[in-house]
Amino acid sequence: MIRQRLAALVEESSDGEVTAREAMASGLPLSALGLTSIARMRLIDAVEAEFGVEVDLSEEGLAVLDDLDLLAARLSDR
Repeated sequence: MIRQRLAALVEESSDGEVTAREAMASGLPLSALGLTSIARMRLIDAVEAEFGVEVDLSEEGLAVLDDLDLLAARLSDR
């Protein structure tokens, strides 16, 4: 459920440049699928609003944001 919602947020944040289907099916980092820096900032805002968390903007935190599975796991652990 969380993973699917995150994939939808990726699609919304990227204005459809990275589809939810692509995000779900690929094992590649979201940036490799075409998630731009602007879309990443939108995704951060969306994740924070949707899940009530503060995204860590350190290098490690941004690496988590680039990996749909890792991000879903982190959010389900909270």
